[in-house]
Amino acid sequence: MEKMRLKLLYADLQSDIRIIEKELETALDSSSHYLKDASLHLLKAGGKRIRPVFVLLGAKFGRYDIQQIKHVAVPLELIHMASLVHDDVIDDSELRRGRPTVKSQWNNRVAMYAGDFIFSKALEYMTKIENQKAHEILSKTMVEICLGEIIQIEDKMYVDQNIRDYFRRIKRKTALLISSSCHLGAVAAGAEEQVANHLKRFGYYVGMSFQIIDDILDLTATDKQLGKPAGSDLMQGNITLPVLLVKEDSEIRTYIDKALDGTMKEDERQVFLKKIRKSSAIEESYRISNLYLQKALQEIDALPSNSVKKSLRDIALYMGKRKF
Repeated sequence: MEKMRLKLLYADLQSDIRIIEKELETALDSSSHYLKDASLHLLKAGGKRIRPVFVLLGAKFGRYDIQQIKHVAVPLELIHMASLVHDDVIDDSELRRGRPTVKSQWNNRVAMYAGDFIFSKALEYMTKIENQKAHEILSKTMVEICLGEIIQIEDKMYVDQNIRDYFRRIKRKTALLISSSCHLGAVAAGAEEQVANHLKRFGYYVGMSFQIIDDILDLTATDKQLGKPAGSDLMQGNITLPVLLVKEDSEIRTYIDKALDGTMKEDERQVFLKKIRKSSAIEESYRISNLYLQKALQEIDALPSNSVKKSLRDIALYMGKRKF
């Protein structure tokens, strides 16, 4: 239902999104049935395609040509897909969007090579882009995302990290790619530099808000809504903002420690979720997410008049206010 609602916000882009979907499927073709099947397994699991949408919306501030701009949108989505495959190996995740992950459907070795294959396909597809600045942005984005994956490994299980560590991690995990999507769409379409920079900052702020909401929902949504057990982030060793805000509560800290050392039982998981949902950490996390969202909306206001400004605002509000 939520995914359908989001698609309605960019309904006028659906024909171009379908072009990108077909390009993604073509890009993932391989003579190896393992790599092809594993990659298409993730592609066909669906997804909101937020990053390609932001590429297209950013391009609307310049010379919009879907046959050119798809060469930016496709590699960005491939980079995102590759990072998901690697994340599922790092987190030992069995489910994504309610479906078996590549690592659970095959194994860790196939998943790692599939992730590398998808990254490589992104690089291959980038050769179709003629804009030098776009190449520089994309390459820097890929480097930062790889650094982010290492930081995520370093921070796993470390409950006494500070909030700055958390922000550093989610910047590279989520915000950077959304920021690059908005920025690259504008750059590849020849938009003015000032406009491209507003879009870059918009993407960063909305990406930060989006990831904080995602981390809240991991604790507040139901297992059914999430397609995995609520609280999975913590049980996989990922310390999110609500947990950081509540870790000094000695009673809740007991459950946090159990989740991290793998001794949390099902009834304890339910008690933990009930306690953290009643704590001030959830409300404070929403407040921080909303601060980022308001900054994103300010960047939209600074953009020149354009019919897509409403779409940017509507999608940003959806991302920052969604319920699951």
